[in-house]
Amino acid sequence: MTPAPPVTLLVIAKEPRPGRVKTRLTPPFTPEEAAGLAEAALADTLDVVARTPARRRVLVLDGTPGPWLPAGVEVVPQCAGGLDERLAAAFGGCDGPALLIGMDTPQVTPRLLTVDFADCDAYFGPAEDGGFWALGLAEPDPGLLRGVPMSTPDTGAAQRRRLAHLRVRDLPRLRDVDTADDAAVVAGAAPDGRFAARLARLTAARR
Repeated sequence: MTPAPPVTLLVIAKEPRPGRVKTRLTPPFTPEEAAGLAEAALADTLDVVARTPARRRVLVLDGTPGPWLPAGVEVVPQCAGGLDERLAAAFGGCDGPALLIGMDTPQVTPRLLTVDFADCDAYFGPAEDGGFWALGLAEPDPGLLRGVPMSTPDTGAAQRRRLAHLRVRDLPRLRDVDTADDAAVVAGAAPDGRFAARLARLTAARR
């Protein structure tokens, strides 16, 4: 039996509750519909993580787990503070190589998340909106994230500069689900997932 790679997979997420998640999907969707889409995206993401070889799989959660949580995924609470502090704390809880992603890219695959730090120090996955969808560190250092301005068009560039002294392997650029247009594109990239199915049902109901 091949041993699992010594990598921790981290997913940072909010509990998909109406009014707390995916607010930029409203309109055209209601807060309840936006939360349903967020739940489907999170379920797809966690399913991929559960199927990806890893030493640990950890959901860093703001809120309470629901039926969307698969077996084999640990849950730890997010710390207080800005997003940079919460991401930093997620890495700070790891004792070895780790790859962190969010709940906004349900089109990820096990192949994308299977990383090898044998010849690099970091992985970086840029997002279409100027942020980043993945960050991997062979030696998790919370200081590489603290103080990075989050949720701006320059977030990805700023985070990438923090890695300038490291050997970085870039991952493909992906699109986050923020707006209805994003949702349509992402659903098209992963047409067999829960997210695409949920979006299709909501779209059909509006016709």
